[in-house]
Amino acid sequence: MNQNLNNVILQAESAILGKPLQIRFALACLLARGHLLIEDLPGVGKTTLAQVLAHTLGLQFQRVQFTSDLLPADILGVSVFDRDSSQFKFHPGPIFAQMILADEVNRATPKAQSALLEAMEEHQVTIEGVTRPLPSPFFVIATQNPSHQVGTFPLPESQLDRFLMRIKMGYPDPAAERGLLSGVDRREIIARLSPQLDSAELLALQKKTREVFVSAALLDYVQAILRHTRETARYTHGLSPRAGLALLAAARAWALIDGRNAVIPEDVQTILPGIVSHRLQAAGEYRHSEALARELIEAVAIP
Repeated sequence: MNQNLNNVILQAESAILGKPLQIRFALACLLARGHLLIEDLPGVGKTTLAQVLAHTLGLQFQRVQFTSDLLPADILGVSVFDRDSSQFKFHPGPIFAQMILADEVNRATPKAQSALLEAMEEHQVTIEGVTRPLPSPFFVIATQNPSHQVGTFPLPESQLDRFLMRIKMGYPDPAAERGLLSGVDRREIIARLSPQLDSAELLALQKKTREVFVSAALLDYVQAILRHTRETARYTHGLSPRAGLALLAAARAWALIDGRNAVIPEDVQTILPGIVSHRLQAAGEYRHSEALARELIEAVAIP
């Protein structure tokens, strides 16, 4: 593994106890130039993970607390008339940062949620007829509470699909929870974190991720997975070509984190649950997203 990546992971694990897999998933999502959705109950470390990554990667960070009265202008920015120059002056919103934490994104109305769509897909925003580029790298981590909780607005499929991966934090294991209860306040730990990368190094790693080799046989495997979801009646609809691209990009990133310059089938299988959890739905009776991913892995043979 690249030493810088190793330092990033080690520092993140020192601040977020007992979540090595979630840290690597988040890092893989960033290296693949995607965006991450974290869905779980309040208080399990979703926001902490975003803050730790921002400090560790040395990224300009902005947090937006999504509420029912949030407006698109609160995210994108607004033009205000300047009396001295007799002109309207644009005041950029928090979206103009390298890492955005959209906290509790499903507590805002669909209108406010839609303000993220162009930014996440095109890395630019159009405000009052003017298209403005966003910083590079640009990474959105959104957290959301389970949809059964009071005061939530479900994310539409079009916005869910903008997220490369969706993961859950889960409860900590007993040893990690004991460390949390008996250790230093997480906010103090985060304040002491030092950047292990700069923006140029992160962009170089993202470029290196896109260069990780994918064999023809591996492409056959990915296509077989996509085809299976489209041809079987077990799912309401099959995975899209964009889902296939997301699976390949995330698998490349996972291989790089694992210290390899080529993707193997195990990379695809490891990353698959995060890719399909918000894109694939079972037909008929409800099945957990992790069960769906396991079924898919078992159903499709490796070429």
